[in-house]
Amino acid sequence: MSLPPCPQCASEYTYEDGGQYICPECAHEWNETESAAPAVEVLDANGAALQNGDTVILIKDLKVKGSSMVIKQGTKVKGIRLQEGDHNIGCKIDGSAMNLKSEFVKKA
Repeated sequence: MSLPPCPQCASEYTYEDGGQYICPECAHEWNETESAAPAVEVLDANGAALQNGDTVILIKDLKVKGSSMVIKQGTKVKGIRLQEGDHNIGCKIDGSAMNLKSEFVKKA
């Protein structure tokens, strides 16, 4: 039996627990009647639709809030996950969890 991938992070390691599906990587829980598609369509700076697991490239230097670190233009980010809110892309950059705005990335 094949279980669906996680709708939040696209992990293939989901498991079933009493009618609920659970993702061990992001701890998202859902049932089989919930839609696997994001509630809102997320577009990059060029208007291309983004999906969970896509690779994107930053189009602008971005300062990290609360830090003196700057993420440089041209940085490639793999395996994004779409989320609701102002910062609608969740990802990891250099091992640190980050949230980005889709207006500052383009699809690779």
